Amino acid sequence: MAETRLVLMRHGQSLGNEANQFTGWNDLDLSPDGHEEARRAGRLMRAHGFRFDAAHCSMLRRTIHTLHHCLDELDQTWLPEYRSWRLNERHYGALQGLNRDDTIARYGREQVQQWRRGFDITPPEVELDSPHYPGNDSRYATIPRADLPRAESLATTMQRVLPYWKETLLPSPQRGQSLLVITHGTVMRALIGHLNDLNPEEARTLEIPTGTPLVYEVDAGGMVERAGYL
Repeated sequence: MAETRLVLMRHGQSLGNEANQFTGWNDLDLSPDGHEEARRAGRLMRAHGFRFDAAHCSMLRRTIHTLHHCLDELDQTWLPEYRSWRLNERHYGALQGLNRDDTIARYGREQVQQWRRGFDITPPEVELDSPHYPGNDSRYATIPRADLPRAESLATTMQRVLPYWKETLLPSPQRGQSLLVITHGTVMRALIGHLNDLNPEEARTLEIPTGTPLVYEVDAGGMVERAGYL
């Protein structure tokens, strides 16, 4: 059995999940249930004796707060933390903040399902003067505007995420270091699709539970030896 672990986890239930919204890069917090999901995940990992060398999350508070709950329960709050926009949720463009049922009523179920789960289908782009455009958010001020999305498909989200995997995450298990990565549903689909060598259809149809650690045991070459949810 490999001793190096990569744990991927979707944040706990957010207020956007609770309200059935297209949340995307909207910076909503966890719901009360989401806070408890995160604490429970931390307790579960501690009960299984998990020790990490570093932790990564997105730049959105629902992953940051999930991470902090987990580290509190693990008694590992001293771990180095790294945050990246590349781990942010898929940007839903002009759909961000809209209720999904209302959007279905306006555009039809088939169109909305294509926007949500079509592998290379992008929702309508957000306008440059919109508060939903990341270029108008100071936390992304150091990122070239050409790199900031106005809307993303699963395919373009994968293109954004995979450089972070290859350049930042993968070198750690190759050095024998275990990582905790708290991110979002679409980013999980991108990473799982890559790690499990899934085709686009398999990746896009993955259902990712909130607040549930997915454990990969990896060898020194970064190859997966075993994987499964706790």
